[in-house]
Amino acid sequence: MEGGDLQKSLSLRLNRRGDRSNQSQLSKDFEEGLFPSGRVPQDYPMKIVWKKGFVRLVLVAGILWMLLILLALLFHIWSCQTSVSFLSAMCNKDSKVYTMLDTMGLVSKPHRCPIPVSNDPDKIVIPTGRTSNEIVKNLSYVMEDEVPHDGSQSSPLFGGHPSWKQREESFKLNSNMKVHCGFIHGGGAEMDPVDIKYVKKCKFVVASGIFDGYDLPHQPSNISLRSEKLFCFLMVVDEVSLKFMRENGTVKEDSAGGQWVGIWRLVLLKHPPYDEPRRNGKVPKILTHRLFPQAQYSIWIDGKMELIVDPLQMLERYLWRGKHTFAIAQHKHHRSIYEEADSNKRRKRYARPLIDLHMKIYYYEGMQPWKSNKKTISDVPEGAVIIREHTNMNDLFSCLWFNEVHLFTPRDQLSFGYVAYRLGDSFKFFMFPNCEYNSLFVLHPHTREHSSPIEWVKQIDQLKNSNLKESRGGLGLFTPYPGDLDSVVLPNVTRTSKAG
Repeated sequence: MEGGDLQKSLSLRLNRRGDRSNQSQLSKDFEEGLFPSGRVPQDYPMKIVWKKGFVRLVLVAGILWMLLILLALLFHIWSCQTSVSFLSAMCNKDSKVYTMLDTMGLVSKPHRCPIPVSNDPDKIVIPTGRTSNEIVKNLSYVMEDEVPHDGSQSSPLFGGHPSWKQREESFKLNSNMKVHCGFIHGGGAEMDPVDIKYVKKCKFVVASGIFDGYDLPHQPSNISLRSEKLFCFLMVVDEVSLKFMRENGTVKEDSAGGQWVGIWRLVLLKHPPYDEPRRNGKVPKILTHRLFPQAQYSIWIDGKMELIVDPLQMLERYLWRGKHTFAIAQHKHHRSIYEEADSNKRRKRYARPLIDLHMKIYYYEGMQPWKSNKKTISDVPEGAVIIREHTNMNDLFSCLWFNEVHLFTPRDQLSFGYVAYRLGDSFKFFMFPNCEYNSLFVLHPHTREHSSPIEWVKQIDQLKNSNLKESRGGLGLFTPYPGDLDSVVLPNVTRTSKAG
């Protein structure tokens, strides 16, 4: 046993010596390869240490740089969430960084945030000149309807019967343009002569509307004396709403025959042009320039809202400061019209198959879902507040926007982004943060819930030979389309919110 152990011990030693010899030879060959002379420079160890140190330095610098970027992003997120005015003012919600963080769901949207308005309305300088009309020099409107001879329509429609060709031509910009824009002779929505005379003096307008008695006028607050004198506060109503106000509020009449509720001058539209009250409400909202043609600037607010910001401060903040002419808030939850359409169907805002048909037409005509690389921060607005200078381009946009509401579904948030897409860079608008939008007003509930039978339609067959179908709106949904819509497959919708 002892002899065997001795033999193993000797073998191990010989193996170790062989390994050392081999390592020594490899080291020698390596050094001779690097240094052909066979001599190792004296500073060789320092070079090795320097190289290792440099690599470590680069790695540490890279890690520190990434940490700094991460800290900057965290500070950006925090500044956008804080309620401290000084820090929240540092948050640039229009930046690509904020949009990226918002898209990734890293930024929760505050419901309200401070509005950086001018402190004193009396010190606001009103521009003396008007924005020039560089593209559309002259804009006129179709006033007579081409009633079809097939007996399907016996009287003119408020929005007319524009053909698919006329609709397509209306998106091609020229210096002289004539388009459909509501108010067809004999189509309804007539104003009283007393009101027509009154609104001729109105160059600065705050407009609102109530139809079918769903609301009562809410008096604005925080209005300066300067704005009270400068602005006309015009509340457009139908006969049902006027009767409801007389029974449930205080309607006063002035010596000229004008009717008032507080600061609001009531403007009566006789003979509502549509069966659907929500579609009627789009007339003063979108076609403000047609009702009040002398208006240079207008601010629209929905009838259920109580304005709490001075209108002159709003014009300075959203138009004049950034040299904009059209401002509207971005939607809190949705950026793609297809996501908004999905929400409308879930919330039963209109017949589901007709919403799908509406979206198929837009998708067929090239309207893609919103992506973060688009020039606009969203395709879907919050349309309850619209701030405009009435330039020819803005008036044209409003006409084309209304035409889409007239032809298809009354959901104007679906058609806004489409019309902006068709006009391209020629139509410029400022889409301001939703949290500022919610700081402009106090929202009041409707006096009663609105529900229309067409909102519950799930299958297109339910509309055939049925009184569920509107008789004076949405005719584009029942007119043969010059394209193969059966082959259109709508894009998949990723529900990014619980809205609806």
